[in-house]
Amino acid sequence: MELVERYLTLGLRLGRHVDGLVDAYYGPPELATAVEREGLRAALDLAADAEELLTDLDSADLDEQRRAWLHDQIIGIRTYVRVLAGEKLGYRDEVQGCYGVRLERVPEGTFARAHERLEALLPGQEVLAERIEAWRERTTVPGEKLAEAFDAVAALMREATRRRFTLPEAECFVLELVRDEPWAAYNYYLGGLQSRISVNVDRPISAAFLIELVAHEAYPGHHTEHAVKEEALVAAGLVEEALIVVPAPQSVVSEGIAENAWEAVADDGLRRALVEALAELGIDYDMETAEAIAEAARDLRFVASNAALLLYEDGGTEEDAQAYIERWAATTPKRAASSRRFIVDPLWRAYISTYSYGGALVRAHVGGRPERFGQLLTRHLRVADLLPISSGP
Repeated sequence: MELVERYLTLGLRLGRHVDGLVDAYYGPPELATAVEREGLRAALDLAADAEELLTDLDSADLDEQRRAWLHDQIIGIRTYVRVLAGEKLGYRDEVQGCYGVRLERVPEGTFARAHERLEALLPGQEVLAERIEAWRERTTVPGEKLAEAFDAVAALMREATRRRFTLPEAECFVLELVRDEPWAAYNYYLGGLQSRISVNVDRPISAAFLIELVAHEAYPGHHTEHAVKEEALVAAGLVEEALIVVPAPQSVVSEGIAENAWEAVADDGLRRALVEALAELGIDYDMETAEAIAEAARDLRFVASNAALLLYEDGGTEEDAQAYIERWAATTPKRAASSRRFIVDPLWRAYISTYSYGGALVRAHVGGRPERFGQLLTRHLRVADLLPISSGP
């Protein structure tokens, strides 16, 4: 346990350097209090602490799975600390060190084929990006109804999650609407089976995206995963799960779960109920078309990783990266600018890979079997426990 407390302390100390790096902490409160009271520990000292932890981990009295999980996390933290201290790492090396996945450039022909599928689903004379945006706008959730629509969708998704998987009885979340963030939505897990879910309202939210958001952030995505693991793992003594740090492999597993959350609970009954609930709010929603478009566009999740490689490895400019996203993600300048902002943010620039690669890893691991998705919610899993992928789609 002493070694685990050192790991928690290391993460909390690093979190004092970068706001938002500690995504959540609900472990022993005395550790957090002690870290808050001490002076700021230099990044180079934190790197030395991580090295010492890795050495001591070899002889720690832990089972192999727990030891390996902690090893992966410490490597991620150590990598980020090295970057924070000013060490120049290649972008691919930074991503691999933090997240345990090696970025590979996805051929643009893959994106072109996705465009062809989308062209067939959304025929017209306008450029594809304009057709996609027009389709979104047709089912935009009015701002004054967004909170009500979110709660209505969440109630149905909660019950579907409870039927298919486990869900603590006392879990709950609160919703807040925010602006001026580099992300579309964010789940802040508070501990005690509670979350605060923030939704960025700087751009319109379509009904299709609303359903994706609820699945990703709440049921059976981030909120569900953290609440279940708090009850099933942290309460059983695996307190290391009570620290969620951004630059570590834990994030790949978590985003992989969230990226596949809708598919894990979708069935005809839930689809009908969601369409009816939105119709009651005056929102006309074609679920069949929305799912077909989402499937056709799936490979475009890798566009952002390619754009990051263009920026950080090929010497491209931020403008080059945005133009790349506009072209290959078939999106508007405003949406591309939002993606570019995420890629250039020091905290999130490597994190971008967790969505595409985490989603692909979990999708391959689950293989259409819901019971395997359920296992991801309750087990102390590593990236290495998921089926490997050698590239993108």
